[in-house]
Amino acid sequence: MTAPADDDATDQDTLVAADDATDQDALAAELEASVAGGSEGGGGEKGEDDQDALAAEWEAMSGGSDSGATSAPSSSGISRESTRVLNQDEIDSLLGFNEDNQDSSEKSGIQAVLNSALVSYERLPMLEVVFDRLVRLMSTSLRNFTSDNVEVTLDNIVSIRFGDYLNAIPLPAMLSVFKAEEWDNHGLITVDSALIYSIVDVLLGGRRGTAAVRVEGRPYTTIERNLVERMIHVMLADLGAAFEPLSPVSFRFDRLETNPRFATISRPSNAAIVAKLRIDMEDRGGRLELLLPYATLEPVRELLLQMFMGEKFGRDSIWETHLAEELWLTEVGMQAVLDQQIMRLKDVFDLKVGSRLMLNATPDSVVSLRCGDVPMYTGKMGRKGDSIAIRIDDQVEIGKDQR
Repeated sequence: MTAPADDDATDQDTLVAADDATDQDALAAELEASVAGGSEGGGGEKGEDDQDALAAEWEAMSGGSDSGATSAPSSSGISRESTRVLNQDEIDSLLGFNEDNQDSSEKSGIQAVLNSALVSYERLPMLEVVFDRLVRLMSTSLRNFTSDNVEVTLDNIVSIRFGDYLNAIPLPAMLSVFKAEEWDNHGLITVDSALIYSIVDVLLGGRRGTAAVRVEGRPYTTIERNLVERMIHVMLADLGAAFEPLSPVSFRFDRLETNPRFATISRPSNAAIVAKLRIDMEDRGGRLELLLPYATLEPVRELLLQMFMGEKFGRDSIWETHLAEELWLTEVGMQAVLDQQIMRLKDVFDLKVGSRLMLNATPDSVVSLRCGDVPMYTGKMGRKGDSIAIRIDDQVEIGKDQR
């Protein structure tokens, strides 16, 4: 029963093989004819084009191994081009260690990715105005403190991790730790060596027109520490006055350190705001930096986020007047209470249509007028026309606990 099927399959395979052989023979004959015609025609351009086309068609039909052999060198050339070795400049640019941009604040490469969290720090508009007010107050206070012409300028306000700031402090320097009493947290003031020697030179009567002499390789003396501490007290008083319109706070001097490790007031990974100030006294001066961690400013963060103009610190008199006028037009409900009774829950659930409640009140009883839960007036119940009315006899004094 299966022999005819096997014979048919064999015949089909034979026919397919015969057709393939016929096609190949025909292409070979056509190729030979074109070659002969091209040689007879003196190698014309048309014959060469036909030969190229037939050769390409023959390779595609035969699927020879020549194409694989020719593609191997090209792939190896591509692989050689893709494995190009980077030079040192390109590696530094990729990692973000370009020496040309060391002093600039812009970072690139992997350093930009690592520091991306500090770029999008929360803006505190009111804090910028507080620092502007601090600059004006310090200019006046330091003039009175040094009896000299002092100019205080605000360079910039940046956000930085506390650990990175401590590692970047140029030594020698003095670090003053202070505490915000009402906020129950700490801050840091860094005074560089140039400002320290300038303050000492001015307060001890140094000559004008000569730069302060900086002595290397020795710790700060007790006199220098005491004079710098007095300047820190002046600055903390001005800082409290700058924050006073926003939130009353007093800053207390805690200690004075020369080693940054002993001035740790926050975790190294915590973010902080640094205000960099420049203090110039004619031809002398230096830098002073004020650091406030975000944890210190957390109690007044909502106030610092407000947008405002000038020094009104978010207060708008026009809006206050409008709100006061609208409050007088507000409708409130008044309740006249004849009597109050305390009942058991069982008796309350037993009430139904037709039940009677006996009130401990007479027509001459005092009625309490209430606005919500606050008693306002007392009076007597009566009638006016067809309506029940209450005549107010007295006003209830509202205690502080009821306001």
